Amino acid sequence: MNIAGFLGEFLTLFIMAFALGMDAFSVGLGMGLLRLRLKQIFYIGIVIGLFHIWMPLVGMGIGRFLSDQFGTIATYLGGILLLILGIQMIVSSLKDDESKMLTPEGIGLYIFALGVSLDSFSVGLSLGIYGARTIITILMFGVVSMLLTWFGLLLGRRVQGWFGSYSEALGGSILLAFGIKLLFAI
Repeated sequence: MNIAGFLGEFLTLFIMAFALGMDAFSVGLGMGLLRLRLKQIFYIGIVIGLFHIWMPLVGMGIGRFLSDQFGTIATYLGGILLLILGIQMIVSSLKDDESKMLTPEGIGLYIFALGVSLDSFSVGLSLGIYGARTIITILMFGVVSMLLTWFGLLLGRRVQGWFGSYSEALGGSILLAFGIKLLFAI
């Protein structure tokens, strides 16, 4: 692959990682209202980053298997999956439901991390079908989500959660756009 192709793939993966990390960012904004200690914020970011590595890795493995078995049909399914995921994130951002929030301690932290990384599994599935580079993808997803989580938690401590739902809608819009791109690139 030439340098321009690699940079294009890297930029695409970064934008997708950013879109997926917006979920963790927006929830982190809300959790920042809990006035967490910096040590807790550090640990929460690490756990979410690890979940954003593990979940897409599993998804990519399954996606590659499907791609090998079903070819172009699997690519269409990956694009449709991104469309559905993007729409779901946008719809979720419009709901005014604050009661679903868990505290980021003990088992609640792992449920929280799993919840914000499930979309990474789905995107990993799509990327596995598409044939993305595994190491670059999972590291990008993990690092970006960890940084966005830390940023969301720290910012939440400062601004008391002004734009949480808007960031989730932005993330959903980006995934929706990539789903459309994937469907029409075939």
